[in-house]
This record gives sequence, C-alpha cells and structure tokens, in this order.
Amino acid sequence: MTKPELTWKPDPRMTKVKLPSGATDAHCHVFGPVDKFPYEPTAKFKPAEAVAEDLFRLHDQMGIERCVIVQSGCHGFDNRVVADAMAKRPGRYLGVALSAPEVSDAELDRLNGQGFRGIRYNYMSHLAPGATDAQLIALAPRLAERGWHLQVHMEDRLIADMAPVLSGLPVTVVLDHMGRVDASKGVDQPEFQAYLRLLDHDHIWSKVSGSERISRQDPPYADAIPFARTIVERFPDRTVWGTDWPHPNFRADPPDDGDLFDLLADIAPTDTLLNKLMVDNPAQLYGFKENI
Repeated sequence: MTKPELTWKPDPRMTKVKLPSGATDAHCHVFGPVDKFPYEPTAKFKPAEAVAEDLFRLHDQMGIERCVIVQSGCHGFDNRVVADAMAKRPGRYLGVALSAPEVSDAELDRLNGQGFRGIRYNYMSHLAPGATDAQLIALAPRLAERGWHLQVHMEDRLIADMAPVLSGLPVTVVLDHMGRVDASKGVDQPEFQAYLRLLDHDHIWSKVSGSERISRQDPPYADAIPFARTIVERFPDRTVWGTDWPHPNFRADPPDDGDLFDLLADIAPTDTLLNKLMVDNPAQLYGFKENI
C-alpha cells in the first residue's frame, strides 16, 4: 500500500507578521498517530499523519499561544485524538468535536470537561453529510446550555439554502473558511453576498481561514484577501482566524504556512483589528482564560 504524501510542509518559512500576545489558531487538525488513534474505516480520506507534536512545532515557530483543534472526518466520532492533544497543552488548546446529532447530554458533558467547545457538521461533497435541519434545531438548545457553538463547513452553493435555518438557531453559529466561495468571481458574487447577509445576524461568526482554498491563484493567494478583509472590517467582533493545518484535501501542493500567516497583515491591517481577530474574539468565543 502506497504511503500517503504529507499534506503540510515540515519546514515552513518564518512569518513576517508579529503576532500579539495570546494569538490563537482557531482552526487546525491533528491526524494520528494511527497506531494509537486509527482512522475511521469508512472515512472518505485517510491522510498522512500530522500529529500533535508537529502542530506544536508550527505554533511555537510562528508565535501562536492558543489553539482550537477541530476533529477531522478521517477520525470520525472518535474524538480521542483531539482530546489527547488538548491534554498536552491544557487550557491553551481547546477543541471542536464531531458527533452524531443525537449525542447524549452525558457525552456532551464529558467532552466539555475535556476541553471541547462546539460540534462541527460538514456539508461538502467530499465529506460525510452533516445533520439535517430538524436535527440542528433539536441540538442547538443543548449546545447553547453549555456555552458551546455549532460549527458549519459548507459549499458556497448551499449558503443561501442553509441561511434560513442557521439564522434562526438559538446558539452561536461559526461558519468555516468564508463559505468556500470562489475568489475568482469577486466579492460581488451572489454566494459571497449571501454569506455577508447571513453574518448580519448577531449570533453568526465567521472564520477567515481557508484563503488558500477559496483562492484560484498560486501563493500568496492574493485574490482571497478582499474577501477576508471585507469580513474582518464589517464584522470585527465576530471573526476568528486559523491555519487549517495540515491542509487536508487541498487542491494542489501543500501551502507554506508562512504564506498564510503573512496574509494577516492585509486581512487585519490595523493593530486593533489584528488583536480582535487573533486574541479578543477567540477568547470570547471559546472561553480561554486570561492567565493562560
């Protein structure tokens, strides 16, 4: 069996951006080691390992002090791989779980004690389908009771269709990767305008991660900047940023994380915006303690 190729560069160049104290990577993943945390047998992708220590090395190099690790579909509903990584940097690293929408209250409480702060559902053709509208409506109050959020990863063609349900949920909703819009179509495209209208609701947040995914250009993915900057400037108190390391299912060679960090200078071009994006907003959304 052919060994999977790395989806990340083990020697990224150092970013030129000076990050503020408490800077947070609000979206990344860990894969394996598979002998300890095996992949879900039915997973649609089984990438090369990208273990917690590799993630820590990147963060230490770039100046990231806090992190939110998102459970990946390749590990299914077995969230142990994220729990293990969080336990290695307690308080500084929190998580977002994958689970069935009928997850019990006892399981939610157990995950909460481990450091999980939300549940993610995917609505992407290359991943297992997410929860139904009825399931989201039933789950949302139980997440809100625990101070959790619902995280949604959807294709751009679904933004307008999902908006009525998401806008009415009684829980904080976090949208991944700028709705996976196509940057080549410009900020006036209907999909991005639908995304902005969804963000007009006060309980909806956006991750301005995934610049390399919405871009249709080579590094440094400049065509994605107007989208991220528009979101940050229009909704400065409800945006967070993440690397999406180790970049699973990327369309080309793995991006250099130094390029992605450097985009922050244009995405959040003032000290105030950068601090909100990287420190204040993640602290509010995820509940990081001030002294950690």
